[in-house]
Amino acid sequence: MIENQSENNKTSDNQLEVNSPEDIESSNNEEFIEEESSLGSNENQEFIVSDTKNDSKTNTSSTDERLEQLEKEHETLKNQYVRIAADFDNFRKRQSRDQDDLKIQLISKSLSSILPIVDNFERARKQLKPESEEAQSLHRSYQGLYKQLVDILKQQGVSPMRVVGQQFDPNLHEAVLREPSKDQKEDYVIEELQRGYHLDGKVLRHALVKVSMGPGPDSQEEVEKDKVEEDLNSDSEISDEK
Repeated sequence: MIENQSENNKTSDNQLEVNSPEDIESSNNEEFIEEESSLGSNENQEFIVSDTKNDSKTNTSSTDERLEQLEKEHETLKNQYVRIAADFDNFRKRQSRDQDDLKIQLISKSLSSILPIVDNFERARKQLKPESEEAQSLHRSYQGLYKQLVDILKQQGVSPMRVVGQQFDPNLHEAVLREPSKDQKEDYVIEELQRGYHLDGKVLRHALVKVSMGPGPDSQEEVEKDKVEEDLNSDSEISDEK
């Protein structure tokens, strides 16, 4: 009996030990800690998500700014390229034009130095009148050379001017003499003193010419006398009829 009571007392003591206030408080503390840890973990997760969103927004805005900056740089480089390409094309055209002008100047200078030789051939042809067979043979020889020279000039684009009977043009002609003329009007070419030449439509050498001043005073007096004589003759014919 006493033993049973002691056992019951032990059992009750054990129960008291298990359900003591300290144990209850410790258990409550553990639950509170678990709740706090769970709440803390949730808050941390929300904070991490919000930070991630902010970071993504920041990265997006910085990417847009960088893209806009790159587009501006691309547009600037494109404009520079277009301007440089246009400048280079103009430079190339100017160089080609300058080279063509220089080529024409060199050709003109070379051909101009040959033209006096052509003039001498033409003077010789007009002045010389070969009579013997030997002189005629020599004449044919230099005439053949003259023809070859003229053919070469034609191949280079050289052509002679035809000025006699044309109105005086200071762009083509150089007036050396002026004299009265019954045959040509005033400021018309009556004689070619030195032949002028064109090179591909441009003046290679101006023609030296003699220009008409129109009818002179002597010719005008003769014309007036002729008119007076005609009038007198007509009056006499009328009187005779009467």
